[in-house]
Amino acid sequence: MARALGLDFGTTNTVIALAEGGGATQSMPFTNSTGTTDSMRTALSFMKDRQLGAQALKVEAGQAAIRQFINNPGDCRFLQSIKTFAASALFQGTLIFARRHQFEDLMEIFLRRLSTYAGDAWPAETSRIVVGRPVHFAGASADEKLAMERYNAALTRLGFPEIHYVYEPVAAAHYFAQNLKRDAYVLVADFGGGTTDYSLIRFEREAGRLGATPVGHSGVGIAGDQFDARMIEHLVAPEIGKGSKFKSFDKVLDVPTNYYTSFSRWNQLSIFKGSKEFADLQSLVRSALEPEKLELFIDLVEHDEGYPLYQAVSATKMALSTAEEAEFRFSPLGAAGRKLVRRNDFEAWITEDLLRMEGALDELLTKTQTSASAIDKVFLTGGTSFVPAVRDIFIRRFGAGKIESGGELLSIAHGLALIGESEEIGQWAA
Repeated sequence: MARALGLDFGTTNTVIALAEGGGATQSMPFTNSTGTTDSMRTALSFMKDRQLGAQALKVEAGQAAIRQFINNPGDCRFLQSIKTFAASALFQGTLIFARRHQFEDLMEIFLRRLSTYAGDAWPAETSRIVVGRPVHFAGASADEKLAMERYNAALTRLGFPEIHYVYEPVAAAHYFAQNLKRDAYVLVADFGGGTTDYSLIRFEREAGRLGATPVGHSGVGIAGDQFDARMIEHLVAPEIGKGSKFKSFDKVLDVPTNYYTSFSRWNQLSIFKGSKEFADLQSLVRSALEPEKLELFIDLVEHDEGYPLYQAVSATKMALSTAEEAEFRFSPLGAAGRKLVRRNDFEAWITEDLLRMEGALDELLTKTQTSASAIDKVFLTGGTSFVPAVRDIFIRRFGAGKIESGGELLSIAHGLALIGESEEIGQWAA
């Protein structure tokens, strides 16, 4: 029997680790039509299936959801990065084939699909589940209490006897600290899809046992998804009407920018597709001075181009981590979908976001009265840690010799599982 499960329910990827006793953990493998993997895209797809009955839906998660969506354009409802809705009071559910699903329904469905994909690897009994949570949830008016209520509702339905929550960077710190050879002040920076979280922890070993004292936490609702949004804002939005005009009686007005805020959050396009905003956009075409641009915008939404857009942006961003320039390719835009992007331009687009991320770091160091020289190790985790401008923040502050990284997708889940083995789990709880 696995004593504890560690659940890293991420914006982009989800990982579950099992504690096996004696400080050993293993990633839970998931097998579906696309193969076997130890991390799953946090995505769901729903499609009507006559073989299952008139009201039944074929539901897939992760990579299988993406495959179902790509193979059945127009017939499949696809949802990605559902974690971004957890703390939003404005999100009151979404209609999926005429049935409303709340956030907790989506989280429950996703985790149940993962348990099915895990098969015999999913333990019949567990003593507890330890769930990661961000220091600050994503969203302009994030409601932390609401998010935790929604998490609890979903996880309680799954029947776990104990549910504990731990800050995601604390879990990552615990994972990294297993290899510490001496006492140390450790700063962990966890860059997820929706949030950047920091934790400062004092680790000490006594008689071979690792002890920890949390010193402080901070965070900000900005990370990789925001960087994607900046890229979409500059590369795509102008081609689909941002900055263009429309006529209203005898006045010439700007096309509302709020349409492009929705579009830049590619993972929310399936929600935008059924919104009043989208209906208003469709009616605006008749009075637009450049109607072809708005028609292209509408086509992108109606043909569910959100995921291909994510792939194009992600590939460009990844290439810029190792090269000074890279080509952005997004064929649905036609000739305008091939553009050369320079790293300097990308870094200029995200300057404001970098300042806010650095401001959250300043807040942590100030409120804990900790100098940069007092920190022994800095662990960077999450895909956004590969962005050179992000990494430079920490090299400049702490020196390259203190920076370590690795286990970008697995560290949080395995840290949560290790914490789940602890008899003093209360000291880790958020």
